[in-house]
Amino acid sequence: MADETPLWSPDAERVKRANLTAFIKHIQKQKPAASRGVNDFASLYRWSVEHPEAFWPEVWRFCGVVAEERPGRPPWDDVVIGLDRMAPPDPKLGPRWFPGARLNFAENLLRYADDHPALVFWNELGRQRTLGYADLGREVARVAAALREHGIVPGDRVAGFLPNLPETVIAMLATTSLGAIWSSCSPDFGANGVIDRFGQIRPRVLFCADGYRYAGKEIDSLARVREVRERIPEIERVVVVPYVANRPEISGIPGAILWGDWLAGKRGSGEARKQVHIGGLLRGELPPRLPASPLPRFPFDHPIYILYSSGTTGLPKCMVHGAGGTLLQHLKELVLHTDLRREDRIFYFTTCGWMMWNWLVSSLAVGATVVLYDGAPLYRPGILWDMVEKERVTVFGTSAKYLAMAEKEGLEPGRTHDLGSLRAILSTGSPLAGHSYDYVYRRIKPDLHLASISGGTDIVSCFALGNPIGAVWRGELQTPGLGMSVQVFDPEGGSIHDIEGELVCTRPFPSMPVRFWDDPGGAKYRAAYFESYPGVWRHGDWARMTEHGGLVILGRSDATLNPGGVRIGTAEIYRQVEQLPEVVESLVVGQDWEGDVRVVLFVRLREGLTLDQALADRIRQRIREYASPHHVPRKILQIADIPRTISGKITELAVRDVIHGRPVVNLDAMANPQALELFRGLEELQS
Repeated sequence: MADETPLWSPDAERVKRANLTAFIKHIQKQKPAASRGVNDFASLYRWSVEHPEAFWPEVWRFCGVVAEERPGRPPWDDVVIGLDRMAPPDPKLGPRWFPGARLNFAENLLRYADDHPALVFWNELGRQRTLGYADLGREVARVAAALREHGIVPGDRVAGFLPNLPETVIAMLATTSLGAIWSSCSPDFGANGVIDRFGQIRPRVLFCADGYRYAGKEIDSLARVREVRERIPEIERVVVVPYVANRPEISGIPGAILWGDWLAGKRGSGEARKQVHIGGLLRGELPPRLPASPLPRFPFDHPIYILYSSGTTGLPKCMVHGAGGTLLQHLKELVLHTDLRREDRIFYFTTCGWMMWNWLVSSLAVGATVVLYDGAPLYRPGILWDMVEKERVTVFGTSAKYLAMAEKEGLEPGRTHDLGSLRAILSTGSPLAGHSYDYVYRRIKPDLHLASISGGTDIVSCFALGNPIGAVWRGELQTPGLGMSVQVFDPEGGSIHDIEGELVCTRPFPSMPVRFWDDPGGAKYRAAYFESYPGVWRHGDWARMTEHGGLVILGRSDATLNPGGVRIGTAEIYRQVEQLPEVVESLVVGQDWEGDVRVVLFVRLREGLTLDQALADRIRQRIREYASPHHVPRKILQIADIPRTISGKITELAVRDVIHGRPVVNLDAMANPQALELFRGLEELQS
């Protein structure tokens, strides 16, 4: 039964000053094609998916995309070619957006050049550094000059194996300012995981740090960097950011140089740049700003990023994303769906190996302050809330897992911290359970916009997002993204509501990958999204559209359970099990058994607890009462650890392979592959 009242609704003043409200007024004033009926969010969404060729230019104008201007006419030849062709983009057939337009991605993120804070960096030791927009632009220009002098040209690849540092943002902006392509992995990847990714794209320059901090430990990166450099001979230069040591020993890495020395040498100063080691972060005395020179502008679909699939089922797929599509989609999501403004301070807990890092950094195009954090989120349980209070964070982004663990830890930030600045919490990475909605509004702050959002590396953005002028309903993602023709399909390709099915997108959108790397005929791209439903993007999420116009994500469709022919999303079970105080986290899979599938639930309990019959009965009763009898597991087993990908997602498919005696294809994609051994050969699953 649906909840009868929302958990939160914006007051009239919030609605009045929202960017979305201003955008609706903009549409009413500009009167683009077929927009006469646009007067609220529902009519705006409907118009945006029925007339994307009219919608996206208005996003461009409203958000102020910086591009090569043409007096008296738009900066593009056409809005879109091949709007009716939902398939891997083809140069002639499309879909191609804004052909003729020319822009520079980094120029859009560096449009401000004042002292307003651009980046604030925290780690487990607290605040480490603040960098204003003028200084950020100066640093980007220095790194870009060094890359240019190294011979980096448009289309070259530059890679980052880095913690979430200001230098990571600077290196990315410098790379993309030249038209080169940026790709990054977080430093918790093993050498093989890095090589599986960077080895495919063959970067000429690799940025790295000497190490990183996590959970109070200093972890060396240089041994892995040495192996990566040796096994990818195309890497000509390794630029090392001193982070945990003042001047780390790098002589054993061919082509390696410290960040400050590289910049000083490339500027021809003859001596190393003065370095000051404060709190583990390298700081340099900034020289006068280099003379400004116009940044080169490139076609709308010029590549800027290469991102990677998880790699849990084989070698990671390399997804190439274009400058214009990434920028326009991010501006839409940040300005309209997140209500971001220049005076905001936005944080997202992410590593540089997750697309949410790319998404977060695009906030610079709005002129907001981006707050970076590197380290464990719960090493000191309240550290992120200390950061929110001290930095006056207005938008706090995190994962569903963090909110669930914070609830288990008994954190009550609304009581222990001053959260007066906080107006929005964003959650992604996995479905946000109903009890986590309750936790946010009861223990964090009753008056804020909670937006569970969902998308993927595949689109470097979201299919489902928040609506700052709409109500928040328990357990629901508020809305499909504007301009995203999101539906739920049954197996025959029919659109369904209030019934579970495959999440799909039926019309092209600007942030589709421009191509997959090393996929000249588009076969990998086509197989990834377009084989289940011809002419339709199948995203791989199991979902349901709601009566409020939102969505419920029930898990990955390839991990759904099918006992007795009834298809069940794994998130439906997690939502119930993890509300029990004894359960820290859980994992559920389907085991092939006697010609059917039986549901097997693994639970990790609080330290010192043991799964007994009474607790197992309570788990089953909870699932039966709040889900259905079909959801009740046939087997419940206690387990000491849950295997996860490096991006923090539980690996149901890998566990399913292990319990069936099948090999796991790519252990290097996992953060704790040793945990899989806990599931191997379990006697309880033999009967």
